[in-house]
Amino acid sequence: MKLAIASCANLPDWEKDDVLFFEALINQKIEHQVLAWDADVDWSQFDACLIRTTWDYQERFPEFTQWIESVSQQTRLFNNKEVMLWNSHKRYLKELEDNGIAIAPSEWLLQGGKYDVAEIMARRGWNKGFIKPLIGANARECCRFDLSAKNLEIAQKHIDRLTPNEDLVLQPYLSSVEKFGETSGIFFDHQFSHGTRKIPVTGDFRVQDDYGAKDYPYELSDAEKMVADKALSWVAERFGRLLYARIDFLHDEDGQAYLNEMELIEPSLFFRHGGKASCQLLTQKLLQQMN
Repeated sequence: MKLAIASCANLPDWEKDDVLFFEALINQKIEHQVLAWDADVDWSQFDACLIRTTWDYQERFPEFTQWIESVSQQTRLFNNKEVMLWNSHKRYLKELEDNGIAIAPSEWLLQGGKYDVAEIMARRGWNKGFIKPLIGANARECCRFDLSAKNLEIAQKHIDRLTPNEDLVLQPYLSSVEKFGETSGIFFDHQFSHGTRKIPVTGDFRVQDDYGAKDYPYELSDAEKMVADKALSWVAERFGRLLYARIDFLHDEDGQAYLNEMELIEPSLFFRHGGKASCQLLTQKLLQQMN
């Protein structure tokens, strides 16, 4: 088997998390080559292409979606084209919500619309808010705010600046992220592998290590597993089984878990917390889905 692993040309030097997975591929005698997704490559020479660290695609979204279309015609793509295109815009969260999967309460601020943030906050009874784009990663253009006049003005200007060109979502700010953090479950072929808990630096909400956050091994709660299983089952019915998925959770003050993101394109899989067993599991599931 000859496997392409799609990455990006500017992958940071510190990103070493997939090394354990590469070792598992070698142990299974799977020939693999790590390539930038935008490289001049004949992808048809590979039996499959596994997308891993294509972490610059958000800035080149139309080009990346064209690439997905092209590669899917040349070789087997993991995850499949249809689910990745669906997952590339966070409108998928509304579809999950509409199908009974718990996400944080949300107001959808769609491109071209006019929105009054003070009116929405009052109508919803929210004391703090959080705005994020529906296409984005790494906390791009995220904005948290309270009901002070100054912060409401900042939030309104944020919305007014972005909605002419993109879709946003407004949610209550779940302050538990500052101390408890965001939790994640990593699944391979819908089987739970391992979990992680990401905690930001004091006073911050950003759980990415780019901003100094730390991550630790974590065992999903029964409630988190229930939400994850429901989401995975719904996606499988629509798109087929997934090779990999990372499902992220935030929690309210009462501890209720909300699905925050369902990462099906290029998530960090935190192999450092899953160890060799997680790498072996992914390799096993890859071979099974290829057969």
